Amino acid sequence: MSTLLLKHIRAVVTCDGGDRVLEDTDIFCRDGFIQAMGPDLAREADEVIDCTAMLCYPGLVNTHHHLYQCFSRNLPQVQDLELFDWLRALYEIWKNLDREVVRFSSLTAMGEMLKHGCTTCFDHHYVFPQGSGDLLEAQFGAAAELGMRMVCSRGSMDLSRKDGGLPPDSVVQPIDEIMRDSARAIETYHDPRPGSMRQVVLAPCSPFSVTADLLRESAVLARQYGVRLHTHLCETLDEERYMLEREGIRPLAFMEKLGWVGPDVWYAHGIHFNDAELRLLADTGTGVAHCPSSNMKLSSGVCRLPEMLELGVPVGLALDGSASNDGNSMLEELRTAYLLHRLHSSKRAPSGYDLLKIATAGGAKVLGRTDIGSLEVGKCADMFLIDSRRLELVGCCQDPRNVLGTVGVRGPVDLTVVNGRVAVRQGRLTGWDEGELAAKAGEVCAAYLARA
Repeated sequence: MSTLLLKHIRAVVTCDGGDRVLEDTDIFCRDGFIQAMGPDLAREADEVIDCTAMLCYPGLVNTHHHLYQCFSRNLPQVQDLELFDWLRALYEIWKNLDREVVRFSSLTAMGEMLKHGCTTCFDHHYVFPQGSGDLLEAQFGAAAELGMRMVCSRGSMDLSRKDGGLPPDSVVQPIDEIMRDSARAIETYHDPRPGSMRQVVLAPCSPFSVTADLLRESAVLARQYGVRLHTHLCETLDEERYMLEREGIRPLAFMEKLGWVGPDVWYAHGIHFNDAELRLLADTGTGVAHCPSSNMKLSSGVCRLPEMLELGVPVGLALDGSASNDGNSMLEELRTAYLLHRLHSSKRAPSGYDLLKIATAGGAKVLGRTDIGSLEVGKCADMFLIDSRRLELVGCCQDPRNVLGTVGVRGPVDLTVVNGRVAVRQGRLTGWDEGELAAKAGEVCAAYLARA
């Protein structure tokens, strides 16, 4: 049994159904859950932290990432490419993934996320080179070392270049092999209980790297096991043209035909939906992971976020892979999204607080979680805190609900708590010596890139 008491928090932005902001509040956590919230709680705890002048928020929920891409950031040969050419170039690097690369790229990316207030990460891993071993075990192990709440995908690709897809032969697999390993991954790692620190999703990569049979069989298997489904969809106009030429229908119609709509499904990007398709998403409860920085870097387009919110489409915020974002900060993503949609949609754009809700409660809904995403008694003790006395926040904190979107936070947060345990203290990871991690990760990254 472990307990944590946070005392005298200046403002707790709960992101709950009533959008409450609690002032001068204590939060008492026991065994990973919030047990009490209120002023001057008379509780003893294993650890007591004075949070005077702190602003407290629910842990941010990243609904789409590719952790392995952290070791292919800022490469000069792909800087000016759009998605299809970008993927073709990078697959020549990614086909050399192994357990060590996946472990240290995961530690690096998740470490940065934790330092910027993200407490839950969904990783869409779909590159399984022959002989690379159990890569999900490496990811879950890295998350446990850091204290991150983790959702992994058993992703997949079965449509190689010779068959009309984008990936090389060495990273695609036969459907039977994919289905066997998908069942194994769910049975080995998926924990559906409230407060779970590890869950599994089935996530074939995209309509241009998988067959209809793989999508259909993955949907059947996921529903047999009660796990969720995820893929990239409607990210670029190239994808739309590819699907019209190959299948004769638009991407969402193709997915609907294969059983890929419903409240257990969410798509990454979702930029190029038309009006009727947005209504279908809303009517079926099918979600979208919004990736503004990646969409801008790859010149993919602007997601129709205001319309999605008006219709009630479930939306979460996401970083996407580090190679199309070049960073791992959900705080930066939140402010980027706020500014992008202010520019693009003016008065229809979501507010800073709307974006915070998307990044917390919205992300929880997209992942099918009712135990995270807001600060309430009975929910997971996942949160981050920022000292309002920072120089860059002087004069900004009279509206703590909107400040993360309008002003933003530079640098790491002061405290990140996951599952009732401190994962970041005074802006530094508690689970690793950061200098040691950076040095080792740098060595692994250099050797990996040299193999390409």
